Amino acid sequence: MNERRLSIVVFSLFFSWLLAFPFEGQVLYALAQRNKIDPHMMIFGSITAHFAGLILSGFLIKTRLAAKRLILFSIAYCIIGCSVFFFAPSILWNIILISDSFLAGTCVAAWGFYLKSGTPSNKRIKTIADGLIYSNILMILLNMTAINLSPYTGLGLSILILGGALFFTVRLPVNEQSVSPTQPEKIEKHINTNKHLTFLCIFIVIITINSGLMYQVVNPAFSHHEWLVSWYWAVPYIIALYIMKNLPRKTNRTYILYVAITMIGFAFIAFMTFDRSVASYLLVDTLMLGACGIFDLFWWSILGEMLDFDKNPAKILGLGLSANVFGVLLGGFIGDTISKVDTGNHNLSVIALVVVFIILIIFPPLHKQLSMLFKNHEFLTALFEVSPTVQNEDIFSFTFIGQLTEREREITMLLLKGRTYKIIAGELSLSENTVKTHIKNIYSKFNIKSRMELVNLMMEKERSLSR
Repeated sequence: MNERRLSIVVFSLFFSWLLAFPFEGQVLYALAQRNKIDPHMMIFGSITAHFAGLILSGFLIKTRLAAKRLILFSIAYCIIGCSVFFFAPSILWNIILISDSFLAGTCVAAWGFYLKSGTPSNKRIKTIADGLIYSNILMILLNMTAINLSPYTGLGLSILILGGALFFTVRLPVNEQSVSPTQPEKIEKHINTNKHLTFLCIFIVIITINSGLMYQVVNPAFSHHEWLVSWYWAVPYIIALYIMKNLPRKTNRTYILYVAITMIGFAFIAFMTFDRSVASYLLVDTLMLGACGIFDLFWWSILGEMLDFDKNPAKILGLGLSANVFGVLLGGFIGDTISKVDTGNHNLSVIALVVVFIILIIFPPLHKQLSMLFKNHEFLTALFEVSPTVQNEDIFSFTFIGQLTEREREITMLLLKGRTYKIIAGELSLSENTVKTHIKNIYSKFNIKSRMELVNLMMEKERSLSR
C-alpha cells in the first residue's frame, strides 16, 4: 500500500471515531442518555479542547517523524481513554474526553504532513474527498450501532476502529527524503499566504456558525426520528462529496459554491416554516448537509494546496480547521442561547439567513484572492472564464515583456498556469535544480521575488490592455 492510500486509511479510521464520539458524536450522546446525564457542558469542553489542539499543533509538531510519533501516541491514548466510558460516569469522563479531544486536534493537524508528502498538490482534493467520504461512512456505522443496538457496542466498535488506525499508522513512512513532491523551494519563501489564510479562516468561521446551529438546534428538533437520523444524517454530505470529487475538470465549481450557499438559506427557511415530520427532516437535512459537503471540500482542498507554501503543514491545516471548530462552537453557543427564549426557532432562522447574506458578500473577494494564489485549482475557476486558447495567447504575449529566452518563456507559462516545480521539470524534461535556476533568472528580469508577484504583474498587464 503506497503512502497516499495509507494516509487515507489512517485519516478515515481516526476521523470516523472523532465524528462519532468526542465531536458531538452520537456514541457519546447515547452513552450520556443511557447513564441519564446531561452531556452538553461535557461536549462543549470537548470541542473547546479540540480547538486548542488544532491551534497548538503547529508549535508542537515540526517534522514528519514528530507527526508520526504524535499520531501513534494520540491513538494509543484515545484507545485507553475510551475504556473509561464502560464504567459509571465520574470526573474521569470529563478528564478523558477533554484530553482525548485535545490530542485528536493535534493528530488531525499532524496528518497534514502525510497529505503533503503522499499526494501531489494537484491531486489532494481527491485524497481529501476520499478521506471525508470513508470517515463519514464509518461514522454512520458507529452511530447506527450505538443508537439501534447498544451504546456500549458502539463504544467497543469505535475502539476497534481506533485499533485499526493504530495498526496502519505504524506503517506510515518517516524518511524525510520524500517529504513532499512539491517542497516549498527557497525561491518561493517570499510568498506570504498569511493574508489569504486569514481571509479563508474568517470565511470558514462565519459559514460554520450555521453548522453549530444545526448541531445545537436543528438536529435535536428531529431527534424523535431516531432510526432515520441514525443513518441518513450524513448521507447527503457523502453524496455531495462524491459528486464534487468526480465532476469533470472543466466544470465550473464556482457556480456550485453559490448554489450551496443558497441551499443553506433554503434549509433554514424550511426549518422555520415546516413541521417536524419525516419529509421535513429529509428536506432540511439534504439541503444543509449537501451544502456542508460542498464547502468542506472547498476549504479542505484550499488548505491542502496551501501546505506547499509552509515547511510546517500541521500549522496550516491546524489553523484552518480550528476556524471550522470555532465557528461550530460559536454557532452552538448562539443556538443554545436562542433556543432557551425562542421555542419557535424563528430568531434562529433569521440569524442563519444573516450569516448566508454575509457569506454572499465576502465570498467574491475571497475567491479573487485565492484565485491569484492558485490559478489551477478546481474550485477557483473564474465566473466568466475566457477560453483556454485565449488564456494561452495572453500568457504567451506576456512572456515577451521581460525579454525572456524561449526556455524561460515556457517555464513562465507553466508557472502562471499553477504548475509546481516538480511538474514543470517533468513536462520540460529538466532537473528541478535547472528549473529553479531558470525561475531565479525570470524573477530577476521581471524584478520580482515570487510567483505571486508574477501573477499580479500579468493581471496588471491584462487590466492595462482592457482599458
